[in-house]
Amino acid sequence: MAMGAADVVPGVSGGTIAFITGIYEQLINSISSFDHLLVKKLFKGDIRSIWRQVNGDFLLSLFIGIGVSVLTLMRLANYLLENAPILLWSFFFGLVLASILYIGKQIDRWKLVNVLAMLLAVVTAFYITKLTPADGTDDLVYVFFCGMIAISAMILPGISGAFILVLMGAYATMTKAVSEFDLKLIAVFGSGAIIGLLSFSKLLKWLFVHHRNLVLAILTGFIAGSLNKIWPWKSVLQSRMINGKEKVISEESILPWNYDGESKMFLAIAMAVIGFILIFALEYFSDKNKDVSDKG
Repeated sequence: MAMGAADVVPGVSGGTIAFITGIYEQLINSISSFDHLLVKKLFKGDIRSIWRQVNGDFLLSLFIGIGVSVLTLMRLANYLLENAPILLWSFFFGLVLASILYIGKQIDRWKLVNVLAMLLAVVTAFYITKLTPADGTDDLVYVFFCGMIAISAMILPGISGAFILVLMGAYATMTKAVSEFDLKLIAVFGSGAIIGLLSFSKLLKWLFVHHRNLVLAILTGFIAGSLNKIWPWKSVLQSRMINGKEKVISEESILPWNYDGESKMFLAIAMAVIGFILIFALEYFSDKNKDVSDKG
């Protein structure tokens, strides 16, 4: 559910939550286990073997949690983004900042190539946050493509799938489709997401097996570069009227004392601290659960 809650907020990655809670590699391994052998087992009716191969209990509980969270929290997230954006972004800023420290310390050995890869990832992610969103569209082929790209971002720590949808002009389309239960759009988007998920997970699994420290360095850079997107205080550079509502097209990060309005700085700092502490609380409980599982 925490992954789903993160993914509905443009700028925050559910993949980051998965990594912090210690299930990221298990998730990648489970998804990448879908292969042609499953088709043969399916024709043989060997459902039990299929379920074991894909770690079915794990995936079922995870995706139910994500689905419930997306369906129930999307409206709340939209409400907070409109009515309490500084406090919401402050909370996630603290959360993501702590994530950088958490993932960075997983690297066993820092080499020059890891440092350079991390810096390149920082620049790339920062550049992405500065891009201007595209105009919305409900073309089915484009929606399918958006599903492929967004789901790849959702399982990649530091890159927000929801923000990628914003950049591609499909965020409003899909939030409306979910709110109105537009099954056609949801099905097309979901089909693209499934194909993208299966393809990208295999690549990530290979990278983790052969270049673990390099991947962790890149993920650390992606998360660090994404901080610009979720900085709480923004100055609007360009906006546009869409469906009767003014939507921000481009903005820049500013210091809280330069904010045009009530900065809520002390309350924002408190929310950031809560988000920061939450990460290490999640790490603590994750390690505790892992110890219990190992003893079992």
